[in-house]
Amino acid sequence: MSEITPELVRHLGVLARIQLSDEEVERLTGQLGAIVDNIAKVSEVATPDVPATSHPIPLANIFRPDEPQQPLSVAEVLQNAPDSDDDRFRVTAILGEEQ
Repeated sequence: MSEITPELVRHLGVLARIQLSDEEVERLTGQLGAIVDNIAKVSEVATPDVPATSHPIPLANIFRPDEPQQPLSVAEVLQNAPDSDDDRFRVTAILGEEQ
């Protein structure tokens, strides 16, 4: 059985600066207790002979090979730009007068 008590949940709420109602404290006490109990079960079977894993299924890189290609021309880069000027993107100023 877990050591999560309503008093501990209230204390954690104070530390997190979260105001919890009595119903929330009761619900969170059960939920946090279940989490702690499940972590304890995993810890029981996680022995040194069981290798640590970050994912239960082996993952493989699905990206395509990186192959150099010809760069885009300035015209191709700017063709979908909403506004351009002298081979550059034109954007709305974001700095105030104080800059």
